[in-house]
Amino acid sequence: MQLFNSPGDNPAARNETLEFAKAWIGTALAFAVLFSGGRIASPQFVTLLILAALTAGVGVILHEVAHRVVARHFGATAHFVANDGMLILSIAIAFAGFLFAAPGAVWHSGWLTKRQSGLVAAAGPVTNMVLALIFAVLFITLQSTAPALVVSGLRMGFLINALLGVFNMLPLGPIDGAKILNWNVGAFGVLFAIGAGIAFGLPRVFNELPTIF
Repeated sequence: MQLFNSPGDNPAARNETLEFAKAWIGTALAFAVLFSGGRIASPQFVTLLILAALTAGVGVILHEVAHRVVARHFGATAHFVANDGMLILSIAIAFAGFLFAAPGAVWHSGWLTKRQSGLVAAAGPVTNMVLALIFAVLFITLQSTAPALVVSGLRMGFLINALLGVFNMLPLGPIDGAKILNWNVGAFGVLFAIGAGIAFGLPRVFNELPTIF
């Protein structure tokens, strides 16, 4: 997930609902293809697509919405724009068994301090960490009583959001972690530790939770 200054065209002129819809559908398709092993004609694919839309899709959309909400809170003009090319690429790569999620970005214009930019960047991965914890609690609580489909969805929700949370904390290039590190080393360290703890630590404490590796 990336956060940029305003692009060449005017993002405000685009239909943001359509932009979010493209990102949601594209992300869900990519994860469904990945989890189905590329077997899109299998009977399970539609089920996986629905689960992916409710977990990966929601996780990605709320991640971007969080960026937008915090940017607007600080007075910036912010709009989400889907990256059609990257969405297509992510679906294609999923057929090869690899994950690549770059559905779009929140473009913003307006003057922000380094602290404000850091908080805008942090809003995305923190949202995924919170979602991962919610899915984890629900999974642990309901795994023995809820229908198998619900349990599978909760399991997938934890795995995907834990992955998104820790991945977006990497201090690389335009990824959120780099902006947070540029703002405050301490804040970066704390958030990275929390993300890693959720993704790698929780599954070792609660063995029933899925692990990324």
